[in-house]
Amino acid sequence: HLASLLAWSALHGGDRVGGLVFNDEGHQEVRPRRSRKTVLALLSQIHSYNLTLPLNATGEDDSFATMLSNLRRIARPGSSLFLISDFRGASRERAREHLFELAKHTELTAVACADPLESELPRAGTYAVTNGNARSELYTGDRQLRREYRHRLQQQRELLRSDLLRLGVPLLLASTDQPPFTLLKNYYGETRR
Repeated sequence: HLASLLAWSALHGGDRVGGLVFNDEGHQEVRPRRSRKTVLALLSQIHSYNLTLPLNATGEDDSFATMLSNLRRIARPGSSLFLISDFRGASRERAREHLFELAKHTELTAVACADPLESELPRAGTYAVTNGNARSELYTGDRQLRREYRHRLQQQRELLRSDLLRLGVPLLLASTDQPPFTLLKNYYGETRR
């Protein structure tokens, strides 16, 4: 939804729109153009990739850094880039290096997407969890586990925030329980494009 709002707004403002859509298993480039067809192609790719998100994402791979490398290859200096992601893998050294290089030559804005369900473990109980291949049980009533989970998530968010702040990259925090239009309106204001 965020990508849609940004893409249509850019096209309406006379800008070229393109994108690099990715998941852990691949990416697709949509070359920048000033056309409705290009915006629709970009949104179609985003939709397709969302439908095929891999179940076995472990977070151990370097797909985020690889995507940033691909983005550096195709982004022209001076371009406005909106990086819409959950930023899983952004704290790895290779990813941080690519973010640094992107921030030097482009106008980069980071939009970190999260779901409120990710910020806390579910209420105390035993839950069946799966990674798509194996199934296990998770007991969420352990207070220490809950504290560690919350603390680790806060550390990851703070590291991302400090890395981006050091690079001069604005960070917008998008939540699935909030309207994306409101987020963009609050950040850009009513008179800005």
